[in-house]
Amino acid sequence: MSRSTPQGPSRRLLLAGALAAVTAAATGCSSDSEASSSGGSKRLRIGYFAFPSGDLLVKNKKLLEKELPDYKITWIKFDSGASVNQAFLGKSLDIAALGSSPFARGISGSSPIPYKVAFVLDVAGENEALVARKDAGISDVAGLKGKTIATPFASTSHYSLLAALETAGLKTSDVKLVDLQPQAIIAAWQRGDIDAAYVWLPTLDELRKTGTQLTSSKEIGAAGKPTLDLAVVSDELISRDPKAIDTWRKVEAQALSLLKSDPDGSVKAVAAELGISAADAKAQLAQGVFLTPDEVASADWLGTDGSPGKLLGYVTDTAEFLADQKQIDAAPSEDAVRKAFYLKGLPDVLK
Repeated sequence: MSRSTPQGPSRRLLLAGALAAVTAAATGCSSDSEASSSGGSKRLRIGYFAFPSGDLLVKNKKLLEKELPDYKITWIKFDSGASVNQAFLGKSLDIAALGSSPFARGISGSSPIPYKVAFVLDVAGENEALVARKDAGISDVAGLKGKTIATPFASTSHYSLLAALETAGLKTSDVKLVDLQPQAIIAAWQRGDIDAAYVWLPTLDELRKTGTQLTSSKEIGAAGKPTLDLAVVSDELISRDPKAIDTWRKVEAQALSLLKSDPDGSVKAVAAELGISAADAKAQLAQGVFLTPDEVASADWLGTDGSPGKLLGYVTDTAEFLADQKQIDAAPSEDAVRKAFYLKGLPDVLK
């Protein structure tokens, strides 16, 4: 999925992204027009996922609202990166969480989505994985040949699934890939419509109860294809209100610090946001890889103003892999990826 005419391997992907965007608009963005007219520059529309991370701490503890009391801040829940990309195309978001794979898609093509990566929320670990039904008798990825596998298309899980298949010597034509959102995956799993699924928490934990984990994003990342949950900001917001971006990055950095310094409070906040028990929230947080603010702005990850970190190579490699897999028409150049980084003020604004 790409810009004005989303890219992808099938018309189904295009329609799925569009439908997701419509759903998001109907459920979470109803106040956008009001925010636009009443808030002017004092408006922030933030897209987030119901996924254990520092982002949920910022939302639950109202860290941003406390720092920007004069702003109208709207939090909009999304189910996948595909719908986030569509929302940015529709100019209904200012800031949003976004996986590294859908970000690579978004900045590809002749009309890239007008946004830039400005923060790293987390690195995918055991919180994204490939699970097969126990009754399918599958013990490794190679055993998926001829089987039906579900994943949200254009997501980090989709990317990791393709990488896992390639490593196991399988082509996409060797399996049947089904494009399903997390909740739909649970229903398909319970009906026996699918043999396996690559997805993230909390859906992942539901599948694990009756499934066998074949690999995870932690393993795939260690083998050279890491995925991350990034945070992107619109070009319009960069032009209109860069100070608000600095404040937002500051509270996101605060949340990362709280994950380590106040684990009990962090568990409580995540449990409240996800509507789960403290025990489940603690278990889910333990599966993620959360950087410190210093690590976010280090050469190993996002980098600093004028000096992009290794994330530049990760995103470039991701786009090249997606192009090789015929998921996008062509990968952007490293220079084009570099231009999609917003590093102004780093690392100082995180302190």
